[in-house]
Amino acid sequence: MRSEIYLDNAATTKVYPEVAEVVWKFMIDNYGNVSSQHSLGREARDAVENARKEIAGFVGCNVSAPKGVPPAQMASAGADRVGKIIFTSGGTESNNLAIRGLAKANPEKKHILTTVIEHPSILETCRLLESEGYEVDYVGVDSDGIVDVGEIERKIRRDTLVVSVMHVNNEIGTVQPIEKIGEICRRKRVCFHCDWVQGFGKINLDLKNVDLASVSGHKIGAPKGVGFLYIKKGTKISGILSGGGQENGLRSGTENVPGIVGLVAALKIKIDKNKIKKSRDKIIDGVLKIDGARINGSMKNRIYNNVNVSFYGIEGESLMLMLDADRICVSTGSACASSKLEESYVLRAIGVDDMYIHGSLRLTLGPDIFGKEDFVVEKIRESVEKLREISPFKLGGKNGKEKN
Repeated sequence: MRSEIYLDNAATTKVYPEVAEVVWKFMIDNYGNVSSQHSLGREARDAVENARKEIAGFVGCNVSAPKGVPPAQMASAGADRVGKIIFTSGGTESNNLAIRGLAKANPEKKHILTTVIEHPSILETCRLLESEGYEVDYVGVDSDGIVDVGEIERKIRRDTLVVSVMHVNNEIGTVQPIEKIGEICRRKRVCFHCDWVQGFGKINLDLKNVDLASVSGHKIGAPKGVGFLYIKKGTKISGILSGGGQENGLRSGTENVPGIVGLVAALKIKIDKNKIKKSRDKIIDGVLKIDGARINGSMKNRIYNNVNVSFYGIEGESLMLMLDADRICVSTGSACASSKLEESYVLRAIGVDDMYIHGSLRLTLGPDIFGKEDFVVEKIRESVEKLREISPFKLGGKNGKEKN
């Protein structure tokens, strides 16, 4: 039986064998609780603290302030890169801790700025805070899916609690100008949070002007159920879980030691991103030769492994299932929202026409795509043609308009 061609890496990734070996060791041999005082506990605690330092180095910060440096010299000594790495269960918890934790610690600030294409864990948290008296501005994006930086700057207020903008969109793969937004927030002395889940480990990001950044391990070949929140030194934030006070009191609950060491191990795996990008471009070139196809989101500012394509007048769910029958695993959008079978609010935000919006397909590639690009394109073409035969909506030439 032919194995699956897995093209849904934005939803989750396969755990690398090298990572699984490390995880197994800390599940079977070094299984102590970090809070325990015996030798197994100390071994677990050392593993977590070493992982914390390695991750801090990867993101470009120190986990403690430089010793012996006078306050006046802190900036030149790199104090703006000092911060905490707080381990969590993943991106959703990290996003909640960032927004809710800031709100809890800064009750006098009742205004939040975010975008219309954020992950549901941000949007739903903001809506809940609105019901509690907060005012939220949802900044729009252009047809490429890029946020209006000028609108963010104009809407920042004295009582703005936080500006929250994702690095890479989980559906259309567009990369936001995080550095520019961070500069604006720093100049206006407003806290800046970045959902870094889809970009972490894939695209470098300078955290110099980022106060909080959320990460999830299972997007980069680590196990599910582990992530972290980077918190810049001086950020006023409170924990939102009651319990044992782990993670400097910011995240109560027993640390997921196997997941934490697995996350660090995954960061050390090297993949050929340029080669994946070539595969992505080859697939895009192929699907655009299919009548009634359009690529969603910017091609210039796009992560290297994302293909988001819509086909006129067909149902994306049907197309996904037909490809699944050929053992090609894709999605119709965000894995967090796909079970609801609702139209994509991201595609709606960038102005995709109704006749395309329900016919979307998301392919997010990994190294196993190499040499299979033509096969994938051909199966997509065959499936689209079969669905189009039974669709009541017919193409009116190359422009893809409905024929009456």
